[in-house]
Amino acid sequence: MMDTIVRLENITIENFKNIEKGHLSFANNRKAFRTSILGLYGQNGSGKTALIDAIELLQYALKGQPVPQKFADYINVEADAASLHYEFSVTGKLGKYQAYYDFKLKAEKIEASQNLGVQPSEETHHKAVISKEVLGYSYEDEKTKIRKGALIDTTSSKVFTPESKYTCLLGKDKDLAMNLMVDKKVTTGASKSFVFSRELLTAIRNNEQGKADPEYQRHMFLIESLVQYGNYELFVINTANTGIISMNALPLAFKYENGANAAVGNILIPLENEAPIPENAVEMVKTVISNMNVVLSQIVPGLTITVKILGDIFFSNGEKGYKIQLMSLKNKKEIPLKYESEGIKKIISILQLLIVVYNRSSITVAIDELDSGVFEYLLGELLRIISEKGKGQLIFTSHNLRPLETLDRGFIVFTTTNPSNRYIRMTNLKDNNNLRDFYFRDIILGEQNEEVYEPTNNAEIALAFREAGDFSGS
Repeated sequence: MMDTIVRLENITIENFKNIEKGHLSFANNRKAFRTSILGLYGQNGSGKTALIDAIELLQYALKGQPVPQKFADYINVEADAASLHYEFSVTGKLGKYQAYYDFKLKAEKIEASQNLGVQPSEETHHKAVISKEVLGYSYEDEKTKIRKGALIDTTSSKVFTPESKYTCLLGKDKDLAMNLMVDKKVTTGASKSFVFSRELLTAIRNNEQGKADPEYQRHMFLIESLVQYGNYELFVINTANTGIISMNALPLAFKYENGANAAVGNILIPLENEAPIPENAVEMVKTVISNMNVVLSQIVPGLTITVKILGDIFFSNGEKGYKIQLMSLKNKKEIPLKYESEGIKKIISILQLLIVVYNRSSITVAIDELDSGVFEYLLGELLRIISEKGKGQLIFTSHNLRPLETLDRGFIVFTTTNPSNRYIRMTNLKDNNNLRDFYFRDIILGEQNEEVYEPTNNAEIALAFREAGDFSGS
């Protein structure tokens, strides 16, 4: 693993879901906190989940993975494409970068798989396509200062521009350029990022002549840092995880390091029945859970989780595995974890990532509806501890307002009713103001430049309930 700290600093979203434009800065400029937290609050349907979706989209791009088809439906119906702009700080042995990554997200029609003509009655499907990618940076070390400029710009008909950067990274081989032109079209058609595609990265890494060039080294350090960040240090937990928990399966997200050994990923462990897992994963699961128990026993006094081995199995590929069951141990009584509350299972599913956020600087965890099933006082205290003594980056949405009383106000952002300016921080807020009370007051009085709540009429709601009851024959 590279000894590099990557932080997501800003996101600008345009024509994505119900956001015509929204800008979010993750920096808390009020105080010098080591950790970076952003809690997003607002009315239902006002753009909170869109932020988590935009970060998930970034993760797919940085990992060079296909963007799921669902993202084609996230483009605003009044726009041809969505625009995503991400800014990072990257600090490592070569210096400090301020990097940016832009792209357009388009919806392209999926052609019929058969060679028959498409009938007018057939349903049309679309895929999400990443296009017009631009990766750039500014740079500074003890001796050098470089102004912000593009490193890889795919918006032209060439492999990428600027020409000088292309030559530095790839040389002047015409056959290679021709092959990369094909790769560019193929990766785009496959709903992948070309900038972070295996094909382009392999070609750049294989440029033996360029490796001795300090400029090549500077460019590559940034690229490799972002690749590592996307694959090993950026985690997105969306509401699908909560749905899985409701179906009695535990999505265990983790990042664990022990000396030279490292493990990162997301394991889905069925709770209703015995869970088969590969032999080489058993010790890792035990280690992650043992690590979690240190904190879990303090969050829920006396509660720990154990792994019960129920027997050997062999998978269809011939590899050995084990049947396991996760058990809950409290007051010396052991019961299957499936009988615990959804709140307990939600805490367990994300706890290892919260531990990593607390201890590591180069980690970003984005969680949609962090408060789902979690006792509000506990939620507030957990976030207070992480904000005051943690090192990493935590981005979350929530409906529970308790964190407004425990977090510094610089960590809190609110959605607005204006689709052209979706995200704001509260202004005219004094240090002795309670942010929760201030937010409620603004909902009623509307004292900010942007409206944060679209008012409802209680009498009209009551009338609607009565009319619906008459219609249903109640």
